[in-house]
Amino acid sequence: MTQFDGGLSPPFEIVEPEAWRAPIIFNSPHSGSVYPREFLTASRIDLAALRRSEDSFMDELIAGLSDRGFPTVQVNFPRSYVDVNREPYELDPRMFNGRLPSFANTRSMRVAGGLGTIPRVVGDGQEIYRERLGIDDALGRIETLYKPYHRALRRLINKAHQTFGTVVVVDCHSMPSIGVSRDEPRRPDVVIGDRYGTSCAALLPDMVEETMSALGYSVGRNKPYAGGFITEHYGNPASGLHTIQLELNRAIYMDERRRERGPRFAQVAADFTALADALAALPLSDLGPFQAAAE
Repeated sequence: MTQFDGGLSPPFEIVEPEAWRAPIIFNSPHSGSVYPREFLTASRIDLAALRRSEDSFMDELIAGLSDRGFPTVQVNFPRSYVDVNREPYELDPRMFNGRLPSFANTRSMRVAGGLGTIPRVVGDGQEIYRERLGIDDALGRIETLYKPYHRALRRLINKAHQTFGTVVVVDCHSMPSIGVSRDEPRRPDVVIGDRYGTSCAALLPDMVEETMSALGYSVGRNKPYAGGFITEHYGNPASGLHTIQLELNRAIYMDERRRERGPRFAQVAADFTALADALAALPLSDLGPFQAAAE
């Protein structure tokens, strides 16, 4: 299994087109599937169980967009190892030997659910680790993986913002077709998350819903996913910084049990390209003020 400190697999990859077609960045933070050997050794569950937390194949669904003038970002390490869609220090003190730094957020809802920056459980609730981790291990992952990713993403966002005066980050995720609770209604094909109207201009979710509905997909908004740290942290519509989260129902493009591409995979990828084209057609003047991003 490839280790990141060996240099064989980069922690994340940014593919920038020679010429940007529009200031729209497609980001896949949860599709990473390169598992460090020491992580597998420390885990009490097998690789198949760990992989249930992956947004499998989301990186492939957006990969072709860079050829059409849109930059893409993908994380290669798994979210069960480090979750970049969290605050930098959302940490559960029960997981570690020793005392966490005073600046750690130990009381967030995500930490309580076991899904902090260093997750305690995988998506279906199984505990990951055999024993407690060292504090230095957790802080080391944040310094070497989490922070470089966010620095690179911020640079890319600033570049677009300074060039075009506005920027849209499309944060791409996938969700299980069935929720944990039996009471949860059937999940739609696509869930748009805009933090209940706070992370982007209203015309963006409207355009996504209109486009995907016209392509035959059922679409929901903000339930069960309104957007995570990336959507909230990088979205500032008043400054021309827009983020929108898209959750695709895994059943539409893959076999969830076997973790294989499904018969509609190519069509879903093509439809995602159609969505990118629709977003690129929006007039920049409709996306807010034209001002340089803060250094």
